[in-house]
Amino acid sequence: MDKKLMLIVTLASALLIAGCGMTRLERDFGTSHKLARFNQTLNPEAEKNLDPVVGMNGQAAQHVMEKYNKEFEKVTVTPVYSINIGNLGR
Repeated sequence: MDKKLMLIVTLASALLIAGCGMTRLERDFGTSHKLARFNQTLNPEAEKNLDPVVGMNGQAAQHVMEKYNKEFEKVTVTPVYSINIGNLGR
């Protein structure tokens, strides 16, 4: 009887300890985000380039930014449509 009880206790404790390990999901958590960010980086050394950006003059950039900011000032009201079918909602 003691050997059976010892075997049951040993198996139960082994199962409990095995359930506490990290799963594959826990080990790989965040990996897809890190890989996507890495793959979308065109030039990882770009932060070291301190030369001024060329290509768009200041007036054009200002006009673009003003137009962009005006888009947020517009208030759009979407119409609400209601369809009643008999007395179903009452």
